[in-house]
Amino acid sequence: MKRDDVIRLCRFRHAASGDRPRIGLVLEADLIAELPDADAPTLTSLLESDDPAGAARAAVQHASMVHPLAGVVLLPPVERQEVWAAGVTYLRSKTARMEESDFSATAYDRVYEAPRPEIFFKAIGEKVVGPGDSVGIRRDATWSVPEPELALVMNSRGKLIGCTIGNDMSSRDIEGENLLYLPQAKTYDRSCSLGPWITLVNDEQVIRQWSISVSISRSGKVVFAGETGLDQIKRPFADLMAYLWRSQAFGRGVVLLTGTGIVPDDSFTLAPHDHITIIISGIGRLENAVNTV
Repeated sequence: MKRDDVIRLCRFRHAASGDRPRIGLVLEADLIAELPDADAPTLTSLLESDDPAGAARAAVQHASMVHPLAGVVLLPPVERQEVWAAGVTYLRSKTARMEESDFSATAYDRVYEAPRPEIFFKAIGEKVVGPGDSVGIRRDATWSVPEPELALVMNSRGKLIGCTIGNDMSSRDIEGENLLYLPQAKTYDRSCSLGPWITLVNDEQVIRQWSISVSISRSGKVVFAGETGLDQIKRPFADLMAYLWRSQAFGRGVVLLTGTGIVPDDSFTLAPHDHITIIISGIGRLENAVNTV
């Protein structure tokens, strides 16, 4: 059974498993090796092990089923972990959020330069959207955008285990109206997608060499596209994680979105049936349709 050196863990369903999520190791040639329950009953148990990559390699030796990636339904690579987000970590994000706000623009300027980052709650694991599913735009919003982001995956001890791709959907008009409306602009049904899997790489120097891009299609035509490098994230990962873990604990681990550096022009807003594709070079591709919620 061939595999890449990089370990990629996913959650999925297939016809034989019914509604029960399975844990898999993504192999080269677009194959998924289903890990036996005895070795990896949950994704959380793997991430909580002392050596997740070693545990996954050991478990895959006992895999009795290999599925084509095209023959399974990928699920979000979280179980009961919370998802949090850091904001204003790119210069482009600071500029965009200052432009959208009528009277509180200087708050974004100050937080970009401040020692303490902006960190906010995004979603519980059960509400995260997976690959191929639809993300939502609020029915009471008039200016909605995706926010393509690197997501850091940590275990319950605060150790960085790996990364995945995140989409921090945002209602820019609601946030711009008043900073106190941030939770409504950021946290609602289908406002967060993660996937397609967790890549077990935790070396920040390696991760910062990756690029991130997004394209949005409407009726088969690309209406927005952008790209940036993860080296443009201003704050070190260790600082973002340290502030997240101040005065709180995460017994099942946690996922932290690290901010966006790609923001569409002010004239752009998402529409129902748009298709969003986010690619991070060291991870893969996350695709979601758009619907109103």
